[in-house]
This record gives sequence, structure tokens and C-alpha cells, in this order.
Amino acid sequence: MDRIEVSRVSTEELKKLRVDEWSLWECEPSVFDWEYDLDETAYVLEGHVLVSTPEGVVEIKAGDLARFPQGLQCTWNVKERIRKVYRFGD
Repeated sequence: MDRIEVSRVSTEELKKLRVDEWSLWECEPSVFDWEYDLDETAYVLEGHVLVSTPEGVVEIKAGDLARFPQGLQCTWNVKERIRKVYRFGD
């Protein structure tokens, strides 16, 4: 995987992924650069962000499951306060 993958998943799939056990991260509206040291999978509980990558801009919002590949360099533009749960690996 060399790009951000965004999808919608069912409540059943979220239970299988055990997202209720993942770490929580929150951020107020802001713009910042980021690089992923590890693969990350995140489920957005609330908010809206535009993530700019060399391939283009990816919109991520509440209800989205996003996968970020290790080594990805990007810029986060948090439009609405974001709350997500995440895990590293896989």
C-alpha cells in the first residue's frame, strides 16, 4: 500500500476490528506536516480533515476508516475538530 485508503465499514466490521480498544487522538482545526513511521489504521469518530499527499488531496470525515502507509509524507488540514481512534500495524 503506497497511498491513503478510505472506506466505510459496518458496525459489525468495527466490532471485528475492535476499534473500541484503539487509542484516541483529538485535534482542533489546524494545518501541520506529518510522516508515518508505521502503517496506521484510524476510524474517525467526528470531524473533517483534508490530507494532502504527492498523489493529491484525500478527504476524511466522521464514519471513515482510513489506512495510512508507512513512509507517507503528508499535510493535514483539520477543517473541523477531529476525534479518531487508531492502531499501528496491519
